[in-house]
Parts: sequence; structure tokens; C-alpha cells
Amino acid sequence: MNRTTAKAPHIVIVGGGVAGIEMATQLARHHRNSPKKHKVTLIDSDTAHIWKPMLHTIAAGTRDVGQQQTSFAAQARVAGFQYQPGELCGLDRQQREVLLAPLHAPDGREIVPARRIAYDTLVLSVGSTANDFGTPGVREHCAMIDSRQQAQAFNERVRNHMFECMGLDHDLHISIVGGGATGVELAAELIQLADEAEAYGAVGLRDRVHVTLLEASDRILAAFPPRVSRLAIDRLRSLGIDVRLNTKVEAARDDGFELANDEFLPARLRVWAAGVKAPDILHELDGLETTRSNMLVVNSTLQTTRDPAIFAVGDCASYTPEGADHPLPPTAQVAHQQARYLVRHLPAIWRGESVPPFSYRDFGALVSLADYDAYGSLGKFGLFPGGFIKGRIAALSHMMLYRTHQARIHGFWRGGLLWLVDLINARVKPSVRLD
Repeated sequence: MNRTTAKAPHIVIVGGGVAGIEMATQLARHHRNSPKKHKVTLIDSDTAHIWKPMLHTIAAGTRDVGQQQTSFAAQARVAGFQYQPGELCGLDRQQREVLLAPLHAPDGREIVPARRIAYDTLVLSVGSTANDFGTPGVREHCAMIDSRQQAQAFNERVRNHMFECMGLDHDLHISIVGGGATGVELAAELIQLADEAEAYGAVGLRDRVHVTLLEASDRILAAFPPRVSRLAIDRLRSLGIDVRLNTKVEAARDDGFELANDEFLPARLRVWAAGVKAPDILHELDGLETTRSNMLVVNSTLQTTRDPAIFAVGDCASYTPEGADHPLPPTAQVAHQQARYLVRHLPAIWRGESVPPFSYRDFGALVSLADYDAYGSLGKFGLFPGGFIKGRIAALSHMMLYRTHQARIHGFWRGGLLWLVDLINARVKPSVRLD
């Protein structure tokens, strides 16, 4: 920013996902005892954080949302930052103020009026949503699993439909559009939900639940090596999931999908998990440069190209490393590394010092098919670069990603206690949500 402020800078972080909550927690903790204490404010439209790669388990009901969520207010008290509930609706770069929309109660009453929050440094980490690509009917007739509220709402619908299909003795058809990690993992979790519910007395439910996964390209899990795609599709089909490749959806209806080959696919529940884009509001943020997918274009220090006081990280940021052909992928791994970079280098940037460019280290990717199987590619770094894992080792690695995230925001010991609580609950509580 090439300027030095006389007072401690006010860092405003919008979005409490992986990058946002890690940055708010670590910046507040690291500088809590500094003589020039930084003020850190985290803004989010929700009241609690959920690790986004876990949302599909909340949607299926195979994980307890109350057990896995982290209250922003509680985290702010422990870590030392401020939490402000609110939804970003605009930006005044000249005044350096974030504009927040008013908050309303479920009955429509205004609880909190529109507000403006001043910043010295602004970090936008508002995540991403599924991209409907303008497909007719998607917004009206499909569920998306991009937030805690959406995951919980879908789980309510799934359970209600399963009760209905048992009571009325008919089948339940669920169709998921998008063969990426979210769609693939959700499909497997729904099968596990049916299996577990049958074990708890819903006799015959497993045979009545039919899950279809639709993918427009010639393979699922395109971000993974072809070997992972082949193994995953074979495993999904062995679970009874109808996986259809090279299948384009033309429109969504309240009773199913219209496909490109003039076929109609009936579905009582429809999920759209295809494509990724940043929230639409970013395209209108006071002249900041964005991509066609609404992502904010950033430079090598993660500063937006048109305002050095504004940074963007995670899924809502588009950064193409020097010599690369494509921007970095919108993954939790990228978000974490970008958050760690800014925690380390923000003080030097404030002082106008030169800092090294952000460098991404690809440690691979993991996909978990509920309790049935898991696969992983080991990326370009680590002990076995370019390697492949599956089964129990991959499942353990997938679980450790989440436990590492917990340790980063709660600390080693508290994170370990939360893991212990999960292990105890797995012994004493039902394995799926039944209430």
C-alpha cells in the first residue's frame, strides 16, 4: 500500500470460510500483545462457520451440524477479533467503507439497519457458489449446497421425502447435476444415509432411494487424475448410483430435468453442483476488476489490481501464477495457503516493504465416497510427488485435512478435544440424523 498509518490498522475481513476465519483468528492472536495492536473485524451473513468440504455431509445428514459448526461470536471472543453479522451489498473505495445490507427476521421485520464499516485494509473471502450457466429453471427448482443454511434446508427436505416414500410406499428419485467433488461425495453420502436409516428400522428404504449423477463432460472428478475418475465411477455404480456422462441439462423443472437429447429425467429432489462462480455482488464492487465468473483478479501479493488496500483470497479470487496457463483452482487448500501468506506478510505490506510473491504448493487432492471408499492424488510436493492413495489411507488423509483446519482455528489442544468429542459421539449417538 506504500503508506504508513499513525494508528494501528483496522483489518476488515468479509467472509468467514476457510480463509476468512483462519485469517481473523491468527491475525488477532498473533498481534494481541503487540504495542500497536491491530483491530480485526470479521463480517459474515451467517452466525457460524462450517468447513466447506463438509457441507455435503450436513446436507445428507451423515454429520451433526451442531457438532461441527463454530460460532463466529464465540470464536471472536476466544481469539480476540470482532464479529459483525451482515451481508456485503456494496463498497465505497473512496471513503474506504464496506456497505452492509439490513438484517431481517424470518417474518420480514428489519432487525438491524443497513450499515457502513470503515477499513484500512479489506480482505474479501466471500467464497463461491455453484454456477447455473443461465440454465432455465435451476434457481427456481434446484437446491445448491454452498452454505450451512442451504445444507440444512436440503437435509430437511431429504428426510421429509424419505419419510414420505416409506409411508406412501413409493420410490424417491434424487438427481445431482455436476460430477465434481461436491456432486460425487453428496451422491455417496445419500446412499449411506439410506443404508444407515434402513439399519435403524426403515426396512426397504435402500431399494426405494435412487440417485442419479449427471455430468456434461466425459468423466467425473475432472480435477483428479484419470485413474481416480475411473475408480470412483466404478465404485459409485457398484453402490447403485446411476452415473451418466456426456449428459447436458437443458432446463430444470419442479419434477425433473430436461436433457439435451430430448429425454426427460424425473426427480423429486434436484441438486445443482455444477460449475463455480463467485457471488454476483463482486461484479459490481466499485470498479474492481473481475473475471466472467465474478472472481476478483489479484496480483502476486493477492492485492486487487485496481486497489492495493483491498485483497482477495480463496474461491472469490482469481490468481494466475507467472508462467501458468490457468488461475489457481477454487479449493480449501488454496484458500488456506493464501490466508497463511497474508497473515505472514501483511505487516510488511503496510510498511511499504517488498514481499515475496504468493507461491502455491500443490499437495494433491482427496475425495471421499462416504464410508465406502476414498481416493487421493499426492500432487507435486511431499514424500511421494505424483503418487496415488486409496482406501483407509486416503480416508484418514481426508479426515486429517479437517482436523488440521480445526487445530488452526481452535489451537492444538482444543482441536484435539473436539476430535475426542467426535469420537465419543460416534459411539453414543446415531450415525445419521434421525430426528
